[in-house]
Amino acid sequence: MKIRLFSAIALSVILLASCSQGNDQAEKIKALEEKIAAMEGANTPVAADLAQTTTSADPSTLGEFQFSEMEYDFGTINEGQVIERVFNFTNNGQAPLVISNITASCGCTSPDWTKAPVQPGQTGFVKVVFNSTAKSGAQSPTVTIQANTNPTVTRLRMTGSVTPKLGGGAAPAGPVRK
Repeated sequence: MKIRLFSAIALSVILLASCSQGNDQAEKIKALEEKIAAMEGANTPVAADLAQTTTSADPSTLGEFQFSEMEYDFGTINEGQVIERVFNFTNNGQAPLVISNITASCGCTSPDWTKAPVQPGQTGFVKVVFNSTAKSGAQSPTVTIQANTNPTVTRLRMTGSVTPKLGGGAAPAGPVRK
């Protein structure tokens, strides 16, 4: 009997506390809604320096990639092999093409590229090195190029399959029966 009475009292205290929290939350929500309504009613114009505008890029300020290939299939290789591919491009734009950054999709891939601006009509390169150590199965490493082109991002991809080493000395997975 005492346990039921104590449970009822505890439940009442919990309900009262949650109701008061609900009232506090309702008051906070109401205050926030009033503030939002006041800000919307003010119709304050946006300062010109904060306004965003979009303009088309002037083609005379852009380079343009023309790659002979954008994807390379290296076929099936054995784990541990390193594949290197040079992707050559021509700048078909009206301005010097500048590569500002290149990032690899994973630590197994490392890029290198023409660092100097590539003049219109001239050629440059992006070299991609894929290290298949600790990789197996289908692989598709990519490099993402950021440059003064339209679009500003270009992706190159290598695809292929890696055959895992046999008997790599690793312990078998799961319990071992004796």
